[in-house]
Amino acid sequence: MSSPLIAVCLVVLALACQHGRAAGATLSTASRWIVDENGSRVKLACVNWPSHLEPMLAEGLGKQPVGAIAGDVAAMGFNCVRLTWPTFLVTNASYSNLTVAQSFLRLNLTESLAGIRVNNPSIVDLKLIDAFKAVVSSLGENNVMVILDNHLSKPGWCCSNTDGNGFFGDAYFDPDVWVDGLTKMATMFAGVPNVVGMSLRNELRGPRQNANDWYKYMQRGAEAVHAANPRVLVILSGLSFDNDLAFLNSRQVNLSFAGKVAFEVHWYSFSNGQEWRTGNANQVCARISASVSRRALYLLDQGWPVFLSEFGVDNRGGNANDNRYYGCVAAVAADLDLDWALWTLQGSYYLREGVLGLDEVYGVLDWAWCKPRNDTALRRIRALQRPLRGPGLAEAAPYTVLFHPVTGMCVVRRSLTQPLELGPCNETEAWAYSTQQQRLALRDSSLLCLRASGAGRPAHLGVTCGDELARWRLVSDSKLHVAVNASTTSGSDGLLCLDVGADGKSVVTNPCRCLSVDNSCDPESQWFKLVSSTRAVVTGNMLAQLPLKLKNWKIRSF
Repeated sequence: MSSPLIAVCLVVLALACQHGRAAGATLSTASRWIVDENGSRVKLACVNWPSHLEPMLAEGLGKQPVGAIAGDVAAMGFNCVRLTWPTFLVTNASYSNLTVAQSFLRLNLTESLAGIRVNNPSIVDLKLIDAFKAVVSSLGENNVMVILDNHLSKPGWCCSNTDGNGFFGDAYFDPDVWVDGLTKMATMFAGVPNVVGMSLRNELRGPRQNANDWYKYMQRGAEAVHAANPRVLVILSGLSFDNDLAFLNSRQVNLSFAGKVAFEVHWYSFSNGQEWRTGNANQVCARISASVSRRALYLLDQGWPVFLSEFGVDNRGGNANDNRYYGCVAAVAADLDLDWALWTLQGSYYLREGVLGLDEVYGVLDWAWCKPRNDTALRRIRALQRPLRGPGLAEAAPYTVLFHPVTGMCVVRRSLTQPLELGPCNETEAWAYSTQQQRLALRDSSLLCLRASGAGRPAHLGVTCGDELARWRLVSDSKLHVAVNASTTSGSDGLLCLDVGADGKSVVTNPCRCLSVDNSCDPESQWFKLVSSTRAVVTGNMLAQLPLKLKNWKIRSF
């Protein structure tokens, strides 16, 4: 990349920076919710930023100034970073005594070091831990919260079953050293207001893993962190690459403190091989989401926050496994209004698995850290950044949102004369869904209900709400196909599902596809999730355009 282009990128990112006071809330838990000092919900909408690989420096500092990257995080709508670190950064003198320059020179990363000298000259001669602190400080200046994630012990790429970092007692995973590292980091950041949580360990795994040692050491680590820094949330991961918390269903953690504990889970498409690509997407979504619920998300119902601390996709858009998976995981995240951390921020690495400057296709940013890699992917994640409900968010009586997960948009209507379309979810109408009557209507008036007009035609609002074209059912295993049975009408169209029109925006009905068996088709455009919200409905919506005498009509089905 030429220096003029670097300069242009820096100007663009500098303009995007949002400076302000540090994000200094002290967080705790209230049942399944994370809340602030006033008891109001704080939704973690985070992005992962690795600092655990061999150089032990937050990725990207050879490409852009740290303030520009932190500003970019905030400008993209993330309120939090899950910032990773290796235990040896603070426990092993052969690593912890290194400066940034020494760390990069020992790895022969001369080009990356030259970039750091240009973009972040003030950190070059800092000890690695002081450079880490500078990253945390820059995020705070941009009002971004930080969760410190102990990713592994020995710096490097994570993870495998045999890398020596997987479970207590592995080659590089001495429990005493690990607790010492947690204590040092908790103490070091006790007075840093934007450090709001500490994740005890990433992706426990390998042949040694077992529940008894999990309780023994994870409880010990949690107590150590809380004793050193009682402000922070303590986040506990599970077994099997953080896919399994099922063992907690029969025996919960026993800690001396309360109101500060959350659990985390990871969910990727590749956790299930190529099932998404080779199976029927509706059936795979139903099966895998039920499995994730049994293994982790059930804890929400038991009154514990569950943080989806890693999920993400290949942002190039051509990975069929990821594409089918994303609509499902986004639907679950919206339905449960989960706290989450997207994998990942970095567009490239200094060094990963022996490869210099490796491109990260899951990255939100491009290889040069200059702009979003995929604007469409970024737009759709923004729908999940805004909380839908929880303590302090009872702005309206509960209502239903028609969420389209693959686009991150919701069903809206601009006026009485315009058809329904996809738009920002904060502009949604308040819908009400009656499972008994199978009716989707405007919550604040039973005058208007959602109706189908036929295959390929717009879905619309009407006053005839009792016939088959206004009876909406969830007809696939995924519960994401919203359909009417048009087979009794003169057109004999069979099941018609909500769909997105050819313009990519209008809401139409088309024959339902991919409901079962068929493994070759993609149903995502027909996936709509009925999600509950208590957020204020935007003023000036279409109901306000109705004559006053019509707003309160009560009509019978006919």
